[in-house]
Amino acid sequence: MHRFFLPPSESSDDLLTLREGDAHHARHVLRLRPGDEVTVLDGAGAEYRCVVEGESRTIVRLKKFAMRRHPPLPWQVTLYPAVTKAKSMDWVMQKATELGVARIVPVLTERSVPQFGSDGSRGKTARWRDLAIEAVKQCGNPWLPRIEEPARLGPALTRAEAVDLALVGSLRPARRHPRAVIEQFRAERGRNPATAAVWIGPEGDFTPAELDALEAAGVQPITLGPLVLRAETAALYCLAFLGYEIGAGLAAQASSDH
Repeated sequence: MHRFFLPPSESSDDLLTLREGDAHHARHVLRLRPGDEVTVLDGAGAEYRCVVEGESRTIVRLKKFAMRRHPPLPWQVTLYPAVTKAKSMDWVMQKATELGVARIVPVLTERSVPQFGSDGSRGKTARWRDLAIEAVKQCGNPWLPRIEEPARLGPALTRAEAVDLALVGSLRPARRHPRAVIEQFRAERGRNPATAAVWIGPEGDFTPAELDALEAAGVQPITLGPLVLRAETAALYCLAFLGYEIGAGLAAQASSDH
């Protein structure tokens, strides 16, 4: 089933319209014709089954015939990746969306290679959101992650949302395996964590001062194994691990509650 994305403001009516790039893709790449069925995701949990009703040179009209609403994942993860070079950062945005991250806050660190002003920041954020939308269409994730403007580490820490677990991948000797951190949380709270934040540094890691600031804010340093991972690999490692550990834990908890 071919998937398209229309935000809630454009997908509330029974008749929907694909324009510009989506319309071109539908007509000339997918060669959709009246009567063909497609899926439309709104990025806020709604999935619409639609049929192509008509087309013109610049638009494709769709009519809804079924709707399904998906609840958010029972675990919500915020990713704080240090801003890296364009290709690796694009890759993080795509794959993080595929892994169901709820929120992404890019962080400009002392060792970040790209350093840009507000205009560049807005342009980058718009591109990252477009990449996340393409990833949503590819993988069928009904929830588009919130991608925020890049922020320096201090402001990002100041406005960080409260979570059950806040972790940072660290090369320092004083760090623990993430499973040990999760197991400690379970032992102390009597439940599985439902929210988490993970901070990933640039190539060469956060500076000692930055790591001190993170740890002072309650972010716990974790090891990502015996090998030194690239920044984009570290981000995906953490998201996959947390999805497995927290997701499996919450599923087991739900099963025991019934």
